[in-house]
Amino acid sequence: MSARKINLHTAVFIVIANMIGTGVFVSLGYQLDGIQSGFAIIMLWLLGGVIALCGALSYGELASAMPRSGGEYHYLTQIFHPLLGFLSGWISVTVGFAAPVALAAIALSDYVAYVYPSINPLLFTCAIVVLITIVHSFTLKRSAVFQDVTTIMKIALIIFFVIAGLMMASSQHISLMPVNSSIKEQSWTSIFTAAFAVSLNWIYFAYSGWNASAYIANDMENPKVNIPKSLLYGTLIVTVLYVLINYVFMNSAPIDELKKSGDGVAYVSAVHIFGANGGKIMAILIAVTLVSTVSSMIFIGPRVAQVMGEDMSQLSFLAKKNNHGVPVIATVVQSAITIMLVTFKFTDVLVYAGFTLNLMTFLTVLGLFVMRIKGKIKSDSYKTIGYPVTPFIFLILSAWTLYFTMSNKPTQSLLGLATILAGSVIYFIRKPK
Repeated sequence: MSARKINLHTAVFIVIANMIGTGVFVSLGYQLDGIQSGFAIIMLWLLGGVIALCGALSYGELASAMPRSGGEYHYLTQIFHPLLGFLSGWISVTVGFAAPVALAAIALSDYVAYVYPSINPLLFTCAIVVLITIVHSFTLKRSAVFQDVTTIMKIALIIFFVIAGLMMASSQHISLMPVNSSIKEQSWTSIFTAAFAVSLNWIYFAYSGWNASAYIANDMENPKVNIPKSLLYGTLIVTVLYVLINYVFMNSAPIDELKKSGDGVAYVSAVHIFGANGGKIMAILIAVTLVSTVSSMIFIGPRVAQVMGEDMSQLSFLAKKNNHGVPVIATVVQSAITIMLVTFKFTDVLVYAGFTLNLMTFLTVLGLFVMRIKGKIKSDSYKTIGYPVTPFIFLILSAWTLYFTMSNKPTQSLLGLATILAGSVIYFIRKPK
């Protein structure tokens, strides 16, 4: 790997690290509040994988056609209007990365607290954010090595957890067939409920990051080829791991315990697999895997702010880099926002961030149809597999989730819309270059 560029395997690791984070270790406990079917839960995670894969394939074409860092900010600016691009960048800078970093750091602290209950969770969370920010404030090569190592550790741990759960745990006899399951409700009925649709917010959160490498095109080797590949490979790997580990969670521990655990699902499952002491060891290891998640988002997020700074004179300070090409000021600004968000309620931050990010990815994938209709996709660009069905599936399922989120979580949804409105006001005050 060159000193200043990210190669394909690191890009895949960045996608995996962004995706495998807080969501997979906390979502199940909350999902079980509204869904009482093993089949429906697994279908929820499979559906999440389908949505993420359809989005990844669609973004691959956009990234190949417009290979510049910034993700949705760059795509929406080019496809629709600079206002939409700015709003996407505004969300990314204020919520899109800072909120998931905060959630991952909070979960990391919670798992450490299972073993060391005397720690101050807030101080520990802030310390983690600060330390990893420092790691990513020097050179791209150091960031890439740190990301590779922590992501390999994460993948190895999840594979070990899955194998151990399948071999060692006492089975709870979870039915994966679409009939009456051992968790009370009709499986097929569960899939068509509002609870299932709202639970997709947890799934979107768990799968968020499938578009990670699209944000760092300027830092990648051969981005027109490597971005589509990294999105595809990373998303497929994570989908398989997610389905397996959630099956292990449900099969290793009683459902009632998992429901009561909140964000401690992985810890409860680990105790049933490895015993009390083994559960504590696994809690620390899970906390270590979340370092990779925090790291990847602290690395990627500032690249959006950097590109916005390049395009808007009033935000030009965010575009400033050190001698190694690292946007240090943008990195520090994002981490400062993260530290402010760690004081908010976990679930509210998740739904609020999920709604706003889902809206922007919806518009971005819609933009693929616009690009095709206008004939702006070059012949040598990567083409979305299964077009137009692939992006259409993503749009339909995203719209379904947005509707049910607004219906069932109006406060968080309105807060998301208010954030977008605030960005619109700022856009017209701060004119682009």
